[in-house]
Amino acid sequence: MTWRLHPATAFASLVQEWDALNETAGGIPFLASPVVQTALTHFGTGNEQIAIREDGGKVTCAAILQRTGVAAWQLFQPSQLPLGSFLQRTGASLADASPAQLFRSLPGWPLTIGLTQLDPNMVPRPDDGPTVTTLDYITTAWVEVSGEFESYWANRGKNLRDNVKKLGRKVTSEGMTARLEEITDPAAMRSAVEDYAKLETAGWKSSLGTAVSTATAQGRFYVDMMERMADLQRARAYRYWFDDTVVTMDLCVQHGDVMVVLKTSYDERFGKFSPATLMREEIFRQIFAERKIRRVEFYGPMMDWHTRWTEHRRTLYHANVFRGTCIARLVKLTRAALQRFAPDTEDAAKRQ
Repeated sequence: MTWRLHPATAFASLVQEWDALNETAGGIPFLASPVVQTALTHFGTGNEQIAIREDGGKVTCAAILQRTGVAAWQLFQPSQLPLGSFLQRTGASLADASPAQLFRSLPGWPLTIGLTQLDPNMVPRPDDGPTVTTLDYITTAWVEVSGEFESYWANRGKNLRDNVKKLGRKVTSEGMTARLEEITDPAAMRSAVEDYAKLETAGWKSSLGTAVSTATAQGRFYVDMMERMADLQRARAYRYWFDDTVVTMDLCVQHGDVMVVLKTSYDERFGKFSPATLMREEIFRQIFAERKIRRVEFYGPMMDWHTRWTEHRRTLYHANVFRGTCIARLVKLTRAALQRFAPDTEDAAKRQ
């Protein structure tokens, strides 16, 4: 069992190994090589290390790591990737990745490795031990696509079903016609992302500086990534129209029978019509009918609106791996001391 390291610039030569491992790790769409390589291009520093673990000549684990301190490394994790860049074969445990050997392979004398935003469906969450600790990240939701849409819809809450009807009538009463457009053509992806960027830059995300804009690295990433995935028939952009106006959009990637909704935005001027709700009902109706997608993942924090569409949820997590028990014990003591001497903000607020 060995780990071998490659510079980030070598990723193009490793895509076959990376994608073959992703197939055995659950086939996560946004961890496919076109997405990861595009993320490295737009958000990487060039100093990342690609770690490949072989067991008996077979690749069983892979990670893209970046140095975050003199003795600390963590997964390459731009915010545009919902999970950290870590793959391991299905059924393997985190211990099977042989982290002790990885410590010895990395440059310098690393003491900790942070494995950020792991999915327990891909990497089963380990119990805390002498050299591994974990903590919750977020609870996320997904929709199982099985059977007929009518059965799925009948199992949704009455409030959601009634609300969709009321919203549809409201749109009609305003003299507007709603329609859903699905874009899969690579040549149309740039304009789709540009339309999406217009929605975000006109909304509340613009004031926070997080809106997608094609003038930024984030916007260029989504254009390049969606075009590359569309070339492989793995990208879908959904535009929802009221007459000639785009009122809401989803940007999605897929692989096999899994589709991930990466980005959603809407025109806030039409907020009273809840256009994203109307669009989602039509998207799910279409997906159930085509029988190609079996799971729709959101990979974002579980919100109230998610609970109306699905009862399925799970908790993503972070893992911290330490070089040895002494290092782990020192970190735990330091954290405990910081918590002990940190001011009690609740008591302080009561005293004011």
